[in-house]
Amino acid sequence: MSERIFSGVQPTGNLHLGNYLGAIRNWVKLQDDYECLFCVVDLHAITVWQDPAALRASTREVAAAMIAAGVDPQKHIIFNQSQVSGHAELAWIFNCVARMGWLGRMTQFKEKAGKDRENASVGLFAYPNLMAADILLYKGTHVPVGDDQKQHLELARDIAQKFNNDFKTETFPVPEPLILGTATRVMSLKDGSAKMSKSDPSDLSRINMTDDAETIQRKIRKAKTDPDLLPDNVGALDARPEARNLLGIYAALSEGTLDAAVQEFAGQQFSALKERLSDVAVARLAPIQDEYRRLLADKATIDDVLADGAERASVIAEPVLREVHDVVGFLRPKRKRG
Repeated sequence: MSERIFSGVQPTGNLHLGNYLGAIRNWVKLQDDYECLFCVVDLHAITVWQDPAALRASTREVAAAMIAAGVDPQKHIIFNQSQVSGHAELAWIFNCVARMGWLGRMTQFKEKAGKDRENASVGLFAYPNLMAADILLYKGTHVPVGDDQKQHLELARDIAQKFNNDFKTETFPVPEPLILGTATRVMSLKDGSAKMSKSDPSDLSRINMTDDAETIQRKIRKAKTDPDLLPDNVGALDARPEARNLLGIYAALSEGTLDAAVQEFAGQQFSALKERLSDVAVARLAPIQDEYRRLLADKATIDDVLADGAERASVIAEPVLREVHDVVGFLRPKRKRG
């Protein structure tokens, strides 16, 4: 079987630099080497309450951002998860394969549910089973993951192995993680120890994909720093989260390494890094932002891309589901002839 990538991103709205560097930019790089399915995971999104109109808008925003960044919807598949019913169907089967203890150890559930765990949705608890179904419905062999998704991919691997072992089959490949590039985890501009997030009350904490050049420059100029000169070795960044974050963003946007960025600014003040980072960020993001805005103004085109992607994804998914039904023992009536 050819190597196939499945990767998804939630339709969170208000896309920011972390979404671009952590996921979408890497997807563009993968296109030449893999068969790719890129999914807007709207089923995952509703594990917590979503305003329906906002969910539809956010789904289009993420699809537009993928295309604007360079994902080719002709060569690869862009779709939203809810248009392919096999995701939910296989997730239910995996609900019966996975074990409560496995899910109970998922750190993301603990973080998102917080102290009011009894009030969390069942969907939030079973979220990793749906993620496993997303990947394995297409027999995905590789999954680009950030640090916060490694544990969920491990569970997907466990589910694939248990299904195969339980039913004495080789139905599912065991998917491999792809950890890609610099700045896979982009942190807040106001707190280098917290992830960049749309939910942060301060807009200064993030660079939004809709920010203009002046706003990007202002946010970088106001980004939190420490009082020391920039270090001359990567090891020193462990105790300096703001320096690590800004240097990491610079390295990612300039297509360099963190080591090279550290050497470029060693012994200099943060102001020198901020000035150069502002220039690089504006140059890299401006053309993407222009195309992003153009696409968002043409909802019909975005909807057509998603519908076409869903049809093509279903063609891959349906024979996998038939195979799973046969393995599990579901009775499927034979199609009438003629």
